[in-house]
Amino acid sequence: MRDHVLAIEYLHQATASSCSNDAIQAKTLLGFCYEFGLGLPKDFKAAEQHYLAVTQSVLIDKNETTCDAMRGLALIRLAFLRKYGRPGVRINRVEADYWENQVQRSGRSAIAWLRRTATEYQCGASQYCLGVCYHDGLVVQKDEYEAFKWYKRSAEGGNSHGQSVLGYCYGEGFGVPKDELMAMTWYRRAANQGETVAMYNVGYCYEDGIGVPKDVTEAVKWYRLAAQQGNAFAQNSLGYCYEDGIGVGQDRTLAAVWYARSACQGYPWAECNLGYCYQNGIGLARDPTTGAYWYRRAAEQGHARAQHNLGFCYQNGIGVDKDPLKAVAWYKKAAEQGNVFAYHSLGYCYQNGVGVPVSSQDAVYWYLLSAEQNHAPAQLSLGFCYRNGFGVEKNEAETVRWFEKSAEQGNPLAQNSLGFCYEEGLGLTRDPKRAVYWYLKSAKQGNPWAQCNLGFCFANGIGVAVDPAKAVYWYRKAALQNHARAQAKLGLHLQAGVGIERDAEAAVSYFLMAAKQGQVMAQYHLATCYEHGIGTDKNLQQALIWYERAALAGCPTAHEQLRRLLVRYCLENRISAADRMHSMEQYLADWILGYAAPAA
Repeated sequence: MRDHVLAIEYLHQATASSCSNDAIQAKTLLGFCYEFGLGLPKDFKAAEQHYLAVTQSVLIDKNETTCDAMRGLALIRLAFLRKYGRPGVRINRVEADYWENQVQRSGRSAIAWLRRTATEYQCGASQYCLGVCYHDGLVVQKDEYEAFKWYKRSAEGGNSHGQSVLGYCYGEGFGVPKDELMAMTWYRRAANQGETVAMYNVGYCYEDGIGVPKDVTEAVKWYRLAAQQGNAFAQNSLGYCYEDGIGVGQDRTLAAVWYARSACQGYPWAECNLGYCYQNGIGLARDPTTGAYWYRRAAEQGHARAQHNLGFCYQNGIGVDKDPLKAVAWYKKAAEQGNVFAYHSLGYCYQNGVGVPVSSQDAVYWYLLSAEQNHAPAQLSLGFCYRNGFGVEKNEAETVRWFEKSAEQGNPLAQNSLGFCYEEGLGLTRDPKRAVYWYLKSAKQGNPWAQCNLGFCFANGIGVAVDPAKAVYWYRKAALQNHARAQAKLGLHLQAGVGIERDAEAAVSYFLMAAKQGQVMAQYHLATCYEHGIGTDKNLQQALIWYERAALAGCPTAHEQLRRLLVRYCLENRISAADRMHSMEQYLADWILGYAAPAA
């Protein structure tokens, strides 16, 4: 007859034994009992502490096989807890790798006790643990069918851990044909016993409609149940539900709270998400330095998205000192794990010489890897490579193909570029209506280039009926985003009173904003305003400055106006004929060389 209470009492006494080997066995078994609730309440933190104590103990007789097996068991379970975490136990994938390496050195003796108790005593916890060894390839060859066999025995014996992971096997088709209904059945059985991982998985099934009709409200209910009991995976999921308003009212402050709880337990996805919140001020005060800190925490655990994001921080000096070499190093770590964002970022680095020498072939290589995995920004970048002949032969048809793939995924830059192709007949038959279609899609997403292009279409009847008011509407939207060409176009409409009430002073203000950004048309019209006093006081000096800048940028009309105005300037300042000729030549030389222009 089993007496768990008496067994636990003896084990506690043995931990204080003067015999180190006896203490090692007792501490390991106590840790196992705490982890699986055998004879005492489950306490993952206490289990972890006992397993750690075993790793710090010294064997008196290193040939003592029983003690060696106990140490191996402690290492196996410690590696598991570090890898996957449990309420109160912090995930640390780096430490998990270390303990797994220690297990592999122990050899098969590490699972001897598990195998014996799983077979002779039909211990459900041991059967589950033995399944994990076959699942992860710890001191035995990875074997999903053998793992499934032990998980099934554990589950059918009523062990909640076994039931939960058996649900995973059915859900993923691991060691058994995929059966989503069976997955949900086993998850529910485990969840009903209070297994938080199973609760999380029930929530996941409801969120994605796996084995049950999709129900995001029900998903949140299960995530919350598990999260409140300290499950890090569920805490992270509850965080993104609050962030995106999935099954619950959007609340970014609560999203950050749940991300932080999960991150403090070491869950890499939550660490990455919390880093993103700090970087972008989502649900808490913006703090790029703290954002980079959390990215690093996740990146050092091998989290690919965090590795990419940390690289981005180093590339742009966000929360860390700018360091292109470190940026590329982190991008490469993420790329080694197949991260499509990292592929694209490496392409950018090779295209622009960020942390690596410029290499058009390498840039195209990385862009293509990312684009083929349907990453919209990379498809856009690859399209531009084909358009400009960068690393590949120019090919307008390929340009359009990649722009289209990106645009269909909703990328606003690609939508604008595809619209331009339709407007100009680049790589396809010219179709102004399709141009407007794509410009409008991009413009509605706030892309100022598309907004300006759409304004131009309405102003000139390209693919739509002429409508000056709509032209002004879109020019203004782009102008508010400091788009120079749109500011210049809006200035013209204000000056002429087309599509909007005439306002010469406002026109000058928009010309000036655009001119300061180097927009040639705006520089020319601003000069005209200063010359003739349109919307501003006459100022020939300012007129000369802006005509000169437009002329230097290649505007022939501005060059002629500059010559004419210089003659007028000399006349109005009563310079003699002889001096006038000399002065005009000198003025031309000085102005065209840029001497009169203020420092940029």
